[in-house]
Amino acid sequence: MNPLPPTSANPLTLTCLSAALRAAWSADTCSPDDVARTPWTAENPAQGHCDITAILVHDIFGGELLVGEVWSADGEQQGFHWWNRLASGVELDLTREQFRLGQRITAPRSVARPPGRLPRRHAEYEVLRQRFTEAVMAATGSVAAG
Repeated sequence: MNPLPPTSANPLTLTCLSAALRAAWSADTCSPDDVARTPWTAENPAQGHCDITAILVHDIFGGELLVGEVWSADGEQQGFHWWNRLASGVELDLTREQFRLGQRITAPRSVARPPGRLPRRHAEYEVLRQRFTEAVMAATGSVAAG
C-alpha cells in the first residue's frame, strides 16, 4: 500500500501530515545508529526518523531529497540529516526538532531516491509507511487505494 497522495476531496494539510508522522514514529522505527547514541523517547519523537520520513514525504509529493552532515556542538560528526525540497522550492524539514543539543547541520546536497526497495532501513520504512497511512485515513476519512 502506497502512502495516500493528497486529493482535492481530502487534501493532506501540513498539520495532518505532521500529526500522522508523529503518530507513526516510535522506538521500532528509529534509526539504530541514533538509538546507539541516545535511546528514543516520546519526548523527542522525531529523533532518528529523518531519512525514512524524508523518503515517505518524497513518495507523496516528489521534489528533491536533501542530505546534510550533522555535527555535534563539540565538533564530532554524528551522521547525516535528511529533509525535502518540494517542487515549489520550499524546504520541508519535519524532523529538525530532534536536534536539541546544539548540533549543526551543513548545507544540503541533493540525492536521488534509491530505486525500488530501500537498501537500508527498509523494514522501518514499511512500518512507518503503514502507520502513517492508517493515521491519515483516520484523520481524513479516506479509504486507501489498494
